[in-house]
Parts: sequence; structure tokens; C-alpha cells
Amino acid sequence: MSVVNKSVHPFDKSRLDALLNRRFFYAPAFEIYGGVAGLYDYGPPGSSLQANIMAEWRKHFIIEDHMLELDTTIMTPAPVFETSGHVARFADWMVKDTKTGDVLRADHLVKNVLEARLTGDREARGLAAQPKDDEKDKKRKKKAKAVAVQLADELVKEFESILAQLDNYSGPEIGELCRKYDIRNPDTDNEVGEPQQFNLMFASSIGPTGQHPGYLRPETAQGHFLNFSRLLEFNNGRVPFASAQIGRSFRNEISPRAGLLRVREFTMGEIEHFVDPEDKSHEKFREVRDTVLSLLDRHVQVSGSTQVTHMTIGEAVDKGIVANETLGYFLVRINLFLIKIGINPKRLRFRQHMANEMAHYAADCWDAEIENATGWTECVGCADRAAYDLSVHSARTGQPLVVRQALKEPIVTQKEVPEFNKKVLGKTYGRDAGLLQKVVGEMDESQLTKLKGELAQGQATISAEGKEFTITPDLLAIERKTFKQSIREFTPNVIEPSFGFGRILYTLLEHSFWCREQDIERGVLSLPPVVAPTKVLIVPLSAKEEFNPLVQEVSTKLRKAGIFSRVDDSNTSIGKRYARNDELGTPFGVTLDFASVQNRTMTLRERDTTDQLIGPIDDVIAVLTELVQGTIEWPAACQRLPAYDGVQAID
Repeated sequence: MSVVNKSVHPFDKSRLDALLNRRFFYAPAFEIYGGVAGLYDYGPPGSSLQANIMAEWRKHFIIEDHMLELDTTIMTPAPVFETSGHVARFADWMVKDTKTGDVLRADHLVKNVLEARLTGDREARGLAAQPKDDEKDKKRKKKAKAVAVQLADELVKEFESILAQLDNYSGPEIGELCRKYDIRNPDTDNEVGEPQQFNLMFASSIGPTGQHPGYLRPETAQGHFLNFSRLLEFNNGRVPFASAQIGRSFRNEISPRAGLLRVREFTMGEIEHFVDPEDKSHEKFREVRDTVLSLLDRHVQVSGSTQVTHMTIGEAVDKGIVANETLGYFLVRINLFLIKIGINPKRLRFRQHMANEMAHYAADCWDAEIENATGWTECVGCADRAAYDLSVHSARTGQPLVVRQALKEPIVTQKEVPEFNKKVLGKTYGRDAGLLQKVVGEMDESQLTKLKGELAQGQATISAEGKEFTITPDLLAIERKTFKQSIREFTPNVIEPSFGFGRILYTLLEHSFWCREQDIERGVLSLPPVVAPTKVLIVPLSAKEEFNPLVQEVSTKLRKAGIFSRVDDSNTSIGKRYARNDELGTPFGVTLDFASVQNRTMTLRERDTTDQLIGPIDDVIAVLTELVQGTIEWPAACQRLPAYDGVQAID
């Protein structure tokens, strides 16, 4: 089997971008009208790739963990997001260019400028090669220009420390950084104003009169919470259980400039795992506890470092680094999913949120971050939302969003219970009767015991709102009563993994892209078969009619095996046809030639190595089926079929 060197040519983002644009993986929406930043349309290969990623997501999460699937509405009445806290707090900090009025996201501005200065420092010290002039021109528009200027060692450490904990800075603190380090708009070199909050939700209205304000949802989660009672009933009243949903969400990003990594409309997958707040263990945690993850916890970041720790999830939960078993279980499942679809595990880490960046609803949160040409990008968030959402929606609507659980053993308790003689109370205190009942009703066990003792002596005095009330035994009796509790009522907590499919798709494309060692112009996308848009390319050597029945037969047999294939019967050479489909990530190809017509044999080509095998058509299809389904790898296929030497015997 051939050995392939995929790293002989350094990664070139401009080559990847050109390929994705030329082959229409995705493109700016409304392009012939000039386009709108942050909005993209997916072409045939991009749509298929995203659909395959989502199909694998459904298998990996929904089917394997028996989740309840939902599809809830995008348009949401304003009171829902007022209650959830999004109207008040779902915002980013922005700054304005003081002369042009251009708007920039504040934390991204600081990041880009400080990173450019550190790059310039490394160049000045001879630690990094100068980029080519044309590369500089391409990057200048989007990022701060790196100028080779050596910085003081102390300043380098300061910048590195700031970048390590940038997400932890508040708006005013980011403003202070801009003033202290003279951070300006890189496009104009103008100063920027003070950071201001900008709510990221798209506002709208429901109905013709505009009387019912609404929003396009920024997440799918609220649809899960509002349907909690129905989901609980569907699950026979039991927790834990999880609901899951794939759907569109919208965020009015301040300055989306990073392709699919920062967009205004996107597809996301969200899971809401409802769990007993007193028991966040997971029945399948034992199966994953020895899995090693790359963890970057909040304490390391606050210290100014980005050094990851490689640790088993069992140890991380035992030490309290990861809050509980359920959160830990999902971190492992996220890790397995991303690696399965082709993300490079060496460029994947889990970063814990610091205090200031934590969402208003979260008790703990870890992001699966994937390294790419722009740095580390959050592609999956995994938050412990505690009981926040169910509690606030229940309080606003008066609907109890709770679990009622029958106890195996009833809990028997005794407590002091106050009982007023309402006739005497009304006659004695009139309008103040309600105040007196309220004060006594709010007393705890120790206060009631003390009051009971005073009444046994003849009378007691209670003070409330500047008034004093004399209480006698004929007015109030306090008796010790026994209570038997057979039902426990509680609001469940929620563990939420949230996936941005566009970001995952782009980072996967970056991780999969390389150029052939012998020809840098021949780009390849090494997409795993499970997500590749097309699994098999059928290449007839000739367009002659005698090939048609065989092409039709092979295509039909592949389709019946559940394998998506395409026929390329264009007039170009077989090599060019394969090269075109290597760009699309097609993992396998079969060639039908004159020997195929005569001998019913077919060659099988593997994309990365370009190695070819040969065998009877049905044998090749059987091997192909196992390769695409992932039950065997290419080395095993090489054991099943002989290598093709480039010559077939024909009469």
C-alpha cells in the first residue's frame, strides 16, 4: 500500500478557499446583488456534506442515546425571550471607529491587533518567516497587519496573558485595554470609542398590526423548555431523558468577516438532557470514564496560560474539574463524534468558560474548540444550565414545569403548624389580621417553637411594620403535626450540548485539505466516507453505447446497497476526472473499461493513495459496501482484492 505525505506542502488557505468557491461548496448569498455579510448559500457538495454530518449526528446522539426529537418554531413571541433573559443579556460588545463610524466587535479587535503585534515581534526576533507579499495583501483586509517590531519581553508576556483570558474581560475592561495599548481600527488606523452592548437577536413582529413583537430565535433551546411537560409525559413521567433538535437559528453578528465561522443565519443541533439536580450521575459514564480528553480549565486561563492537560474524563470528574458525570459523558460523546466525521484530534480541545464569559443561564460550560487558520474556534458548547430556564418560564406563566416522583419509602416528618382562630383574629386586629398571618406563616421551625413556648406562658408579642401585636392562646394555637410525603416534586436541571454545523463543516474542510506531493495544483479533500458528499465515482473509459448497460448495472447495484454514486462520462482523461472528484472528497472510484465489458471485472481506486485494486464487479461492490459503511478500512480491502497493475487482459 502506498504511503502518502499530506504535509509536504504547508496548508494554504487561499488554495482551499479557491477550491470551495470553484466547486460551489458554498458562496455568499445574494451575490449578484452585492451580497450581505454573514449570509451564505450552500451548493450541491456543501449541502450534501452538511446533510451527511447531520445524519451522522442523529445516529450518534439521537438514536444511540434514545433521545426525543423535536422540531419547534423559529419565530418566537417576545415574552419568551424576555423571560429567558435574552432580551436583556444576549449581547456582544462593539466599538465604533471615531471617524468613519465603522462597527467592530470589541474582543475580536483586541485579539487581532495583539496577535498581529506578537507576530511582528516574532518576525523581528527571526522566529517566523515573513509571509509573501501577495499573502500579506490578501490578509490585510481582514486582519491587523503584522509589522516586524520587537516588543519588550514584559509586553510580550502581558499580551499573551491578555489573549489567554480575553473572553473573561467585561466591556469596560476591553475599553481600558484599547486605551492602554492604543488599539485602533486596523483598516483606518483611527481610534475607537467606548464599547457598547449590542443585542444579537433579530427583532420582528407577528401579525398584520405589529401588536405582537417577536424575534427570530438565536437558539433552538427554548422550544425544548416550553414543551417540557409534554416531553415528560411522553417519557412516562421519568427523568433523566434528553430531547434533541436540528434547526435554523439567527444572530445579528456585529461584523461577520470569517466565512462560515461567523454567520447571521446557521443550522444548529441542540440537546437538552433533563436530570435530577440531586443526582447528575450517568448510567453510561462507566463506559467512557477512561477516555482521555484535552482540557483547558478556567484556572489555567486566568493564570494567563493556554496549556492543555491530557486527562481521563473519570479523573476530571473525580477532581471536580468537570462538574458532574453527565457533563463529562457528553464531552466524551462530542469528542467521539467530531473525530468520527474527520476532525483532527490533535487540533481539538475542550475549554472551560471563565466567570465573565459564562452565559447568564449557565452553572458550568465547556466549549469544544477546533484549531483552524484563524485560531481556535468554538464549534460545540456544552453547558450545565441548572434549573434556570424551567424555573423562569414556570414563574412567568404559572405553569408547573416540574417532575413529580413517587418515593420508594415515604418521608415522615414532624413540624410545628400555626392555626389562627380567624373569628377572634378578625375581631381583634381587623385589617392587620392579614399582616399578622403573613408574619407567622413565614416563621421557620425554631421561631415557631419559641413562639409556642411564650404562648404556653400566657401571651407573646410580635412586631411587624413598626406595629406590636399581643397574641394569646385563644387567638393562635401552635401544634406539632406529623406529615407523610410520598411524592417528591422538583425542577430538573439541564445539561445542554449545542452544535454549530457550519463551523464544524468549515473546520472539517480545512483539516481534510492537502495538495499532492508531485503537483501542488492538485488539491484533495480527505473526507471520511461517512460524510463525503459522493461515496463512489463511476468512470466509464469510453462513451460508447456498449458501456451503457454496465454503467447502469453498477449504478443500480450501488444504489441498492445504499451507496450514493455519480457517473462521470465526460470526454476528459480518467486522470483528470479522478482529480476533479478528489477535490470533492469522493473517497472511492471504479473504472469500467473494455475488459469490464468482456470479463465483467472492475478496478477500485482509493482517493488518498490513488492505489487501485481489481476484481469481479460483484466482489468489488461487496468490498465497496463495507468500505463505505466503515466495517473495513482500505488495508483490509487490499487483502480481499488483488492490486491492479495497469493492464487487463482482453481478446
